[in-house]
Amino acid sequence: MAGVVPQLMFLRLPIHRAARRLVFRCSSGLRNDAGRFAALPYRGGMDILKYLGGYPEHVQAQVRELMDQGRLGERLHDRYGEAHGVRNDKALLQYTVAMKDRFLRQSGPLHKVIYDDKLQVVRQALGTHTAVSRVQGSRLKARREIRIASVFRDAPAEFLKMIVVHELAHLKEYEHNKPFYQLCTHMAPDYHQLEFDLRLYLTLLESEKASASEPVLRSGP
Repeated sequence: MAGVVPQLMFLRLPIHRAARRLVFRCSSGLRNDAGRFAALPYRGGMDILKYLGGYPEHVQAQVRELMDQGRLGERLHDRYGEAHGVRNDKALLQYTVAMKDRFLRQSGPLHKVIYDDKLQVVRQALGTHTAVSRVQGSRLKARREIRIASVFRDAPAEFLKMIVVHELAHLKEYEHNKPFYQLCTHMAPDYHQLEFDLRLYLTLLESEKASASEPVLRSGP
């Protein structure tokens, strides 16, 4: 979004409007045995900066430099070292409904919120929201549901908040327009920074996959 300036750790960078869905393909959480994000070298020949494709080249160059130095994971951990306890679908529903009741009390009820293990494979999305209409007698009722990619079960707490905010905003605004982002920042004032840093986190996960490194611990229990 124009005029919004997130920070890449100690660098100030311009933010660009997100796509309809944040696309990713990744492996498990990226933690070492000390509970910190693993520091993995950047594989220059791999297209692991695809989540930053809409950003200027100088931004991508700064990310490459941090990855070459093995510092990107450390920087992310310093900012997002806190895990969350939303480990199952019941807890995710409670978490999402609590946020909805706080900010979107007038919107219709949510009937289902789940982690989806296949979402990123089948739909290539981090989250989806749907409204399924069914005829009940003479009335047409819509059941709203939100699906969150299972990668967020092991992601830092702030990234789970960001994707839930994103999907809740779609209850009122289907398109990624100005009112949509205003609603996102109403629920999470640092939304744009969180979205950008999530892209860095996904880049780390892609780096793990590309490097074929040893398995590392996840953030959750």
